Amino acid sequence: MKTANVLAIVTGICLALSVGESIGQSDAPAEGNAAVRPALSVTVSRPSQRDIPLTLTANGSVAAWQEAIIGAQISDLRLDEVRGQVGETVRKGQILAVFADDRVLADVAQTQAALAEAEANLADARANAQRARQVSGSGVLSGQQVAQYETSEKTAAAKVQSAKAQLDSQLLRKKHTRVVASDDGVISSRSATLGAVATPGQELFRLIRQNRLEWRAEVTAAEMARLKPGVAVTVIIPNVAKVAGKVRVLAPTIDTQSRNGLVYVDLPATASSQGLRAGMFAQGEFVLGSSSALTVPQDVLSLREGFSYVFRLNAGQHDQATVSQVKVQLGRRWAEYYEILSGISPDDRLVASGAAFLADGDTVRVVGK
Repeated sequence: MKTANVLAIVTGICLALSVGESIGQSDAPAEGNAAVRPALSVTVSRPSQRDIPLTLTANGSVAAWQEAIIGAQISDLRLDEVRGQVGETVRKGQILAVFADDRVLADVAQTQAALAEAEANLADARANAQRARQVSGSGVLSGQQVAQYETSEKTAAAKVQSAKAQLDSQLLRKKHTRVVASDDGVISSRSATLGAVATPGQELFRLIRQNRLEWRAEVTAAEMARLKPGVAVTVIIPNVAKVAGKVRVLAPTIDTQSRNGLVYVDLPATASSQGLRAGMFAQGEFVLGSSSALTVPQDVLSLREGFSYVFRLNAGQHDQATVSQVKVQLGRRWAEYYEILSGISPDDRLVASGAAFLADGDTVRVVGK
């Protein structure tokens, strides 16, 4: 009886040991056969050759193409009306201000009367001279007397001319009592004050001629050598407008202090309607042509520690591959593409997106070619 119990106990222990060993073997990891899981599923992008514009960037200010100063041309008269206002669009010949013309009208009437008197005296002198010439050979009048009548005729004619000149002067004063716009444009400033007595040459209005603006870019002497009239320019004022223009002329001199020169860029007639105003600061790009460059999309790049990187796909098996982090040097930017100056070749396969989530040596799953 005791022998049977001992055998049963031994048999149970052996069974327990065999079961535990089998369980332990099944739970042990098969490190040699474990598969590496990809860090990310990616698509492939290849560098491409593209024509990228050659540009030159500069800063400058928007200014009026030309300003016209409209001033008083008459003195000692009171300003009765001021019609022109700042910001108003005016036409050539439009009345902007009016001076009191009572005294001028009185002077015009007086001069007209003087002219009429001079013309009457001329008619009388002309008749006397004509009669004198008719009897000059009969001995009724001496030669000296005939000459005096002829001189009186010439004197009267001269007085008529003088009276006409005075009348023209008074009529011109009357015309100058109306201050008119010298050209089409927009009034940029007004110093005319109602009731003031102006002096000749005093500024009353300032006009932006033809409402035409220009951009005056400041460039270095070396940059100016690359520019010429007719070059296309894109002028950008952040949050305001982006307009296209053309170089009109280059300044003939360089500033001795800054060693920079001005480039005058014509802006379209619609520039003011797009929000551009004289005095605004603007940035512009001169288009100098284009050249071929090796480019990659912006999504391929990863910025780390102030440097730009791409992830290059290495040779792999099936749909998996490892990646290598490659530092690249960037050049120009055009739309969403960047020029690559060094670091990769045209045959490289790059991670198209998601580079920010990768590290050097990661394994990825390639889902697109």
